[in-house]
Amino acid sequence: MCRVKIHYLEMVKTQALATGFKLSDSVQSLDKPRPIFVDLGMTVTSVHSCTPSSHNPQRLLSGVCLASPSTGAAGMTDNIPLQPVRHKKRNDNKNRNGCCPWSRCCGMGDFRPRTVWLGHPEKREQRYPRNVINNQKYNFFTFLPGVLFNQFKYFFNLYFLLLACSQFVNELRLGALYTYWVPLGFVLIITIVREAVEEIRCYCRDKEVNSQIYSKLSTRGTVKVKSSGIQVGDLIIVEKNQRVPADMIFLRTSERNGSCFLRTDQLDGETDWKLRLPVACTQRLPTAADLLQIRSYVYAEEPNIDIHNFIGTFTREDGDPPVNESLSIENTLWASTVIASGTVVGVVIYTGKELRSVMNTSNPRHKVGLFDLEVNCLTKILFGALVVVSLVMVALQHFAGRWYLQIFRFLLLFSNIVPISLRVNLDMGKMVFSWMIRRDSKIPGTVVRASTIPEQLGRISYLLTDKTGTLTQNEMVFRRLHLGTVAYGMDSMDEVQSHVFSAYTQPSHDAPASRAPAATKVRKTISSRVHEAVKAIALVHCVTPVYEANGVTDQAEAEQHYEDTCRVYQAASPDEVSLVQWTESVGLTLVGRDHNSMQLRTPSGQILNFTILQIFPFTYESKRMGIIVRDESTGEISFYMKGADVVMAGIVQYNDWLEEECGNMAREGLRVLVVSKKSLTEEQYQDFEARYIQAKLSVHDRSLKVATVIESLEMEMELLCLTGVEDQLQADVRPTLEILRNAGIKVWMLTGDKLETATCTAKNAHLVTRNQDIHIFRSVTTRGEAHLELNAFRRKHDCALVISGDSLEVCLKFYEYEFMELACQCPAVVCCRCAPTQKAQIVRLLQERTGKLTCAVGDGGNDVSMIQEADCGVGVEGKEGKQASLAADFSVTQFKHLGRLLMVHGRNSYKRSAGLSQFVIHRSLCISTMQAVFSSVFYFASVPLYQGFLIIGYSTIYTMFPVFSLVLDKDVKSEVAMLYPELYKDLLKGRPLSFKTFLIWVLISIYQGSIIMYGALLLFESEFVHIVAISFTSLILTELLMVALTIQTWHWLMIVAELLSLACYIASLVFLHEFIDVYFIATLSFLWKVTVITLVSCLPLYILKYLRRRFSPPNYSKLTS
Repeated sequence: MCRVKIHYLEMVKTQALATGFKLSDSVQSLDKPRPIFVDLGMTVTSVHSCTPSSHNPQRLLSGVCLASPSTGAAGMTDNIPLQPVRHKKRNDNKNRNGCCPWSRCCGMGDFRPRTVWLGHPEKREQRYPRNVINNQKYNFFTFLPGVLFNQFKYFFNLYFLLLACSQFVNELRLGALYTYWVPLGFVLIITIVREAVEEIRCYCRDKEVNSQIYSKLSTRGTVKVKSSGIQVGDLIIVEKNQRVPADMIFLRTSERNGSCFLRTDQLDGETDWKLRLPVACTQRLPTAADLLQIRSYVYAEEPNIDIHNFIGTFTREDGDPPVNESLSIENTLWASTVIASGTVVGVVIYTGKELRSVMNTSNPRHKVGLFDLEVNCLTKILFGALVVVSLVMVALQHFAGRWYLQIFRFLLLFSNIVPISLRVNLDMGKMVFSWMIRRDSKIPGTVVRASTIPEQLGRISYLLTDKTGTLTQNEMVFRRLHLGTVAYGMDSMDEVQSHVFSAYTQPSHDAPASRAPAATKVRKTISSRVHEAVKAIALVHCVTPVYEANGVTDQAEAEQHYEDTCRVYQAASPDEVSLVQWTESVGLTLVGRDHNSMQLRTPSGQILNFTILQIFPFTYESKRMGIIVRDESTGEISFYMKGADVVMAGIVQYNDWLEEECGNMAREGLRVLVVSKKSLTEEQYQDFEARYIQAKLSVHDRSLKVATVIESLEMEMELLCLTGVEDQLQADVRPTLEILRNAGIKVWMLTGDKLETATCTAKNAHLVTRNQDIHIFRSVTTRGEAHLELNAFRRKHDCALVISGDSLEVCLKFYEYEFMELACQCPAVVCCRCAPTQKAQIVRLLQERTGKLTCAVGDGGNDVSMIQEADCGVGVEGKEGKQASLAADFSVTQFKHLGRLLMVHGRNSYKRSAGLSQFVIHRSLCISTMQAVFSSVFYFASVPLYQGFLIIGYSTIYTMFPVFSLVLDKDVKSEVAMLYPELYKDLLKGRPLSFKTFLIWVLISIYQGSIIMYGALLLFESEFVHIVAISFTSLILTELLMVALTIQTWHWLMIVAELLSLACYIASLVFLHEFIDVYFIATLSFLWKVTVITLVSCLPLYILKYLRRRFSPPNYSKLTS
C-alpha cells in the first residue's frame, strides 16, 4: 500500500488549525513530510492512495482532496496530483474551474466527482464533454498551417524556404523561380500528402467508432442513438460482441449467473476475459424498463487514468429502507472493451475526454534516431562550408561594390552544397526498409510501427529483455506439489490421484485398526493432507469454466451436463488455469461457477456445491488472493489464500521448511505459490462481513480501510502446501542469445520474478554461459552495506551480476556512477523483483552513462515504460496480450525473430542509409565544386553554370533512380549475416557513416567536380554552350558510373534504374536546346571529349577500389569470396 506523505506537515497542521480548518485522521497520521500546496479557504479532508497496476507504467497518486467547509463528499472538487500528472499554473484569483466557462473544453479545468441519476441526463450538475473519439492531430482549418509549421520550425527547411523566397528580389535572382521552388514544393507535397493520408485514415476510423448505433432506454421505450450522441446518465444496452461506447456502471445482465465477461485486450492488452458483476439492487428488478421507475443515482469519483481501480457508490432513495451499495472495478464497463457474454445494461458516468481509455492514450516519446542526428551534424558542417565558400568568393573580389549582396548571391549559387533531397531520400529509404521487414517470410507477423528508425536496429549495444512471456512461453505446466514432509513430482501424480479418489470413495476416514496401526495413521494423515491441499487449489482462484458448442453438443446442453469436451477455462492469469487443469487431472474438477457459487465434481461424479461469500482478487501490490467459501453439505466456512512466499511467510503459522523449500523449487526454475487455509465460525464471519461492507462503502481511503479489514483475517493461517509451476523457454531462445552475444550485444534480463527463479532461467537460457561465474549481489539497505558489496563485486572479473530491485534502488541512490560503471563491464546482468518504473530507469541510465543504443524487449503491460524509454522498443505478442507490441516500435511474434531483425534487417538498413546519405551529399558537392571552379575562372562572378531544368533534372529524373537503388544493395547474403554475427560488431563503432568516410567522399566530390569542370574548359572550342553540354553530360555519366562503383551486390532493379536514367537524359536532350547545342552533341568531337573527361574522373577511383580489395579487404569480402 503506497501512501502519500506530506512535507512540512507540522506547518500545514498549524495553518489549518489557526484558520479553522480540520485535518482528517489519515492526514494527521502521516509521517516523513514532503511539500504540498493547500488552497486557503478549503478544507483538507483526506489523502487518497491509488495503487496502479503494473500494466500501466504511469503512477497516478491522487493528491490532497480539497472541499469547502460546507460541502460533503460531493463537494470534493479538486485533486492535487503528484507526478506524473501536470496541470497548468493557475492564478489564485481565477475561477476554480478555470479562467473561463470554456476551460473544460480547453483541457484546463479540474476533473470533479459527480452524482449521476439513472436515466436522467438533464439532472447533471456540470457540463460534460461530448462522447466523441477524436484522434486527429489537425482539423480542416489547422491542417495546412499545422503541417507547414511543423516543417519550417526546423532550420534547414526554413533555410530552403528563405532561399526560394529570395528569388522574388531582383538583385538576388539567379535564374527561373521554379529552379528553387520546384524542389522545395516536391518535398512539401510529399509531406502534405503523407500527413493528409494519415489524417483521412484517422478521420475514417474515428467516424466509424462515433457512428456506431446503440440502444438507449428512455421514457418513450428503447430508442436508437449514435455513440457520439450518448450523454452522462443515459441507460445504454450493449449486446454480445459489441463495443462498450462509454465508461459505464454495470446495472443488469441477461446471463442467468448474474455476471458477464469482458474482452479488454484493446484497453489493457490482456487477452484473458474479465468477470464483471452488476449492481445487486438493479439486477433484482423484474425488467430493464424498471430502471427508469426507481429513484436512484450513482456517485462516481473524479475521472482518472487508473483502469484497474474505481471508487463509487450506488444509492436507491425510494427503497424501504434506502439502499446503499459500494461500487468497485468489478461493477464497471470501461469504453473500448467488448462484451463477451450476454446483453448488458449500464448507466454512463464518463464520456469523451474523460474516458479511462482516452486518458490513458498518451503520445509516446518521439524517437529521433542516432543516424538522423549524425546526418544533421554533417549537414551543419556543409552549411558552414557553404558560408565559408561564399565569403572566400567575395573576399577574392576584395569586397568591392555592394559586397553584402554578393554574399547572398553566392549563398544562393552554392546552395546545392546542402542537399534538399537528402531528407526525402532517407525518409523514402526508411519506408522501403520497413516494407522489407514486414515482407520477410522468415519472421512472419513482424510489424513496424516506427518507420523512422529502422537503421537503429543495426547499432544496438545493450538489449534489455523481460523474462516471463518473452524468454519463456508463459504457458504454465504444473510440476510440483510440496506438503513439507512429502513432495510429488510429475512421475508421482498417480499417488495424488489415488489419495483424492480414496478421500471421496471411502465411506469413512476412520477405518478399523489394522495390523500396523501406526502406518495406517500416517497414511491417513498424508491422504487427508493431500486431499485438503487439492481441494484448496481447486477453490482459491478466479477461474470460470465456459462451455462452448462443439458441433455435437450445443452450449446450453453442455453447460447443463458439464460436458468435459466443451469446457474451457477463462482466467486473468495462465498460472491459475494451469492449477485448475491440474486439479482436474487428479480427479477434482471445476465444472461450474457464477458470482455466488462454485461447483466441483469428485472422481465418483458427485457434485460439491460451495457458496462464495467473499473474493479478494490478486493485485501486484498485495501479491496474494483469497476467497471465503461455505461448503453447502457441511456448512463449514473456510478462508483460503494463496500468494508469493515473501508475503505468505508472515501470514501462515510458524514452520521450519517453507523458506528452504521455496528456495529449492525456485532454483529449479519453478514459480512458487504458497497455499493456506483458515476455518471460520459463523460469528467470526458475520463480524468480518459487517466491518468489510462498512469499509467498502467508504468513499475516502477505501483501499486502505478495506486492506486493514482483510488483514485482520490474515493471521495464523494453516500452511497447506506449495505449488510449483514451470514456465517453459520460448523456441530457439538459446541460439538467439548466443547470436546476440557474438554480435557484441550485452543482454540484461529485467524481471519481476524472485531471485532464484530469475537466476535459474538465466542459466537455462544460456544468458550466463557455463564458464562464467555468477555474483549474486547481497541484499543491502544502507549506504555502508552498498559500499562494501560494491567493493566485493569490483574484485570479480568476467562475472555475471544478479541483483534484486531493492538492492538496485539503494545502489543507484548512493553510488549510481560506480554501480553503472561496474554493471556495464559485466557480460550479462539479471535484475529481479524489478518494478516497471525501475526497468525504464535502468534503460535511461544506460543511455546516459554509456551513450550507446539500447533495445528493450517485452510482452506485457508492465514492459511498456521500458519499451518506450529505449532507443528501439520491440514488443512480443504473447499470452499477456498486445499492450507491449502496440506500444513498441517493432512487434514480433517470437523472441527468436529478434536475431534476424537485428543481424539482417538492422545491419542492412544502417549500411544502406549510410551509403545513400553519403552519395546524395557527393552528388550535391560535385555540382557545387563545378560551380565554384566556373565562378573562379570567370573572375568570381555570381553567375550560375546550369539554369532552369538542368539544375532540377540533375537531382531528380537524371540521377534519382540509380542513387535511390542503393537501398537494395547488400554486402553479404542474409544467411551469411546470421552465420557470422561478428559482422554486426563493425557497425557498433559507426564506421559506415563517420567523419572519416564523410571526408573521403568530400575529397572525391572535389576531385571529380574539378576534373569535369577544368576538362570542359580546356576542351571546349568556341561557344560557351559547349562547356555546358560537355560538363553536364560528363557529370551525369560520372554519377551513373559512381553508383555502379559503389554497388556491392547487383539487383535487377539497379540495372533498370541505370538504363532508365541514361535513356531519360538522352531523350530529354531534344527538349533542352535552350541550354545545350543539339547539333554539337551529335558530333564525334563531343563524344571523345565526354569520354576522356568521364574516364579521368572515374578510372582512378576504380583502380583504388581494386587495390583496396586486393591488399586490405573488408571483413565481409573475405566471407563472400
